[in-house]
Amino acid sequence: MRKNIIAGNWKMNTTLPEGLALAKGLEEALKGKTPKCDVIIGVPATHLASIATAIDSSRIGIAAQNCADKEKGAFTGETSAAMIASTGAKYVILGHSERRQYYHETAQTLKTKVNLAISNGLTPIFCIGEVLEERESGRHFAVVDEQVKESLFELSAEDFSKLVIAYEPVWAIGTGKTATADEAQEIHAHIRKTIAGKYGQEIAENCTILYGGSMNAENAKSLVAKPDVDGGLIGGASLSVEKFLPIIESF
Repeated sequence: MRKNIIAGNWKMNTTLPEGLALAKGLEEALKGKTPKCDVIIGVPATHLASIATAIDSSRIGIAAQNCADKEKGAFTGETSAAMIASTGAKYVILGHSERRQYYHETAQTLKTKVNLAISNGLTPIFCIGEVLEERESGRHFAVVDEQVKESLFELSAEDFSKLVIAYEPVWAIGTGKTATADEAQEIHAHIRKTIAGKYGQEIAENCTILYGGSMNAENAKSLVAKPDVDGGLIGGASLSVEKFLPIIESF
């Protein structure tokens, strides 16, 4: 049975003291509660080790927001999958639309990153999604199919089963727009069907697919109620315990 997950992506926000306070505040808010989903926070690389030791990472999973496409070596400023794993983090967000747009990450680059993450024991949260022009021209199904196939479909069935997919309609990130629950369900079901075509129905049914387009306390319940929406990848709302907690409680 696939996991339900609510994952926060802090992006390039919070100093280390601010991040520690936010993580500890979330941990405190969850005390005495039994969420019906796994809770993950994607924190800046500078925060990983400190937060991993400051909170109970069996209650709140910790994710890096990216990793290098090289194993090690003379790559100044990069952070390898092995380095991330050594901090105590268990997840890494890969292929986020901001990485694709601003840093021109290609399908081949992301394929390498996914392999390095898995080989170092990290669970990739692999992001896919279309921009507004692609949605309006009716190419959104083809776009997500291409992103999945080009970066993930050379994985063995065993390795594919280790990752999480996050569908993010790029036109709904930070804009206040959101796909309707029915639109989210339609494309999540399509992604699952594409996975089934390659790896079979059982692996597709067990694959967690998150929605990553401006999920908030108001729309979370209607989104996660859909059969193929297994949670969310949350941006701005994850920077506030008061805004993030109701999303976690939407299950």
